[in-house]
Amino acid sequence: MKKILLASAMLALVGASNQAQAIGCLTGGAAGAVAGHYAGHHAVLGALGGCVAGYHLHKKQMAAAKLKKQQEMQQATTPQQPVTTQPAQ
Repeated sequence: MKKILLASAMLALVGASNQAQAIGCLTGGAAGAVAGHYAGHHAVLGALGGCVAGYHLHKKQMAAAKLKKQQEMQQATTPQQPVTTQPAQ
């Protein structure tokens, strides 16, 4: 019964999220389920908590990657100014 409940909870979580959210949810949920199982047979609670944490972490990583890509594109399009030196007097 617990396995059916866990499987239906995971499917509901994955079905309610889009692809980018599912990546963090699946990996976090799987890790949380294992941790919850070993921490007192609370695999479902661990999976739910892991899904939320995994989604949040994945969202932060994607935002950081997007910011880095924007900065690289900005540096690539900005023309480099030649360095001029003053002659010694």
